[in-house]
Order: sequence, then C-alpha cells, then structure tokens
Amino acid sequence: MGRATGDAPPASGAARPAEATIRAAVFDYGGVLTTPVRESIAAWLAADGIRPETFSAALKAWMSRSAPVGTPVHRLETGELAIEEFERLLAAELATHDGSPVVAEGLLTRLFGAMRLDDAMIELVRELRDRGLRTVLLSNSWGNTYPRALIAEIFDGVVISGEVGLRKPDPRIYRLALDHAGVAPAEAVFVDDASPNTDAAAAVGMRAIRHTDAATTRARLAELVPGITTADIS
Repeated sequence: MGRATGDAPPASGAARPAEATIRAAVFDYGGVLTTPVRESIAAWLAADGIRPETFSAALKAWMSRSAPVGTPVHRLETGELAIEEFERLLAAELATHDGSPVVAEGLLTRLFGAMRLDDAMIELVRELRDRGLRTVLLSNSWGNTYPRALIAEIFDGVVISGEVGLRKPDPRIYRLALDHAGVAPAEAVFVDDASPNTDAAAAVGMRAIRHTDAATTRARLAELVPGITTADIS
C-alpha cells in the first residue's frame, strides 16, 4: 500500500501494523473534481487585465498557513461574509496593468468562470461508489455554484464549509465528513489538491492523497481499494 500524506515510515526492521480497510472516500471539489482552479484564475487575470502579483499577495495574506484567524477568505468560507462584500474587499487589493479599477461585482463568477468538471474524476467517484464505498464531498466554498443534481447522484454525503460554519483545515469539518460516511478515520481516504488540507486529514487519522491529476489519484486509490484499476485514464 502507498504511504498516506503525513504518515511516518515504519522503523527499520519493524513490521508495519495492519491498516484498516478503506470503506469511504472523501473528495474536495474545486481543483479535484474540476479542472485546476489555477487555470481558471489565470484566464480571469488575463481577461480582466489584473496584475497577477497583486492577487498572489492577497492570497498569501488571507490563505497561507501563517495567515491570522478571521481573514476575509476564512469568513467567506464559513459563511460569515457575504459574497458581495468579499468581492469588494478583494477588488480593493488588486491592481490592473492599465491602472483602471477592478470591477468588484461578479468577481468570483469571473474567477471561476473557466473551471469545468473533470470527467475522469467524476467517473472515479462513481466507480468507488459502485465498489461499495461511501462517498462524501468536503468543500471549502467561495460561493461556488455546485452541480447539485450530479452531487446528489454520486455522493452519499455533502459537507460544504459555508453551510456548516466550518472550513478545512479545521479538524471538526473532517470529523463531520466522517460522520456523514459513518466510518472511523482510518477507514477513510481523503483527496484534496491543497497540502494544508491533506496534512490536516492525516492528522485526524485519515489516509490522505494530494491530488495533481486524475491518473495519479486513481493510481494511489488503486493501492488502497481492491478492484480499482489504473487503465483507461486520459
């Protein structure tokens, strides 16, 4: 089996303890079940003529591991800050190449406008569910419009940060996802594209996979779930 993110290797010569059977798979949404968020951001920055370094600076101040508690991103993701107010605050942090003001209205719609579902990942979720695993969506929301009909079809549980008042990497939101799955932490695998989130899942006791692409994630899951193959991934 592959070693989960954050796991320590067994001591030299020591037998590794038997790992629990994986009974549930928990997935992030943006950047995991969709095309990379960075690609949509790049398209938005170019279309709006925004200087990328100003957006990067805002993200670092509001989202880095060292960011203080209660930044605008934190409050947006927990539902404490209205989308319109967040857009106004973010627009004020940005600068354009030509010096014109950044339009705040609809900013997040434009930011996520080029993001599309990743069909290979959707099929992987379906396959896991067909294999008898419980599937749960665990997403930090920036006011995203989720494909609710599809989510209801392929997931047994849904935990969206703005709807529950918690956000990754708070350990409580992982425990809530585990409650939806009805499994112990060691019986669940968590897939996310952000290291702070996979690190937090591993700390709770889940197996964790940092997602980069569908083929790699499928290969990692094939090490954990009998019957999952690595064939036919584009």
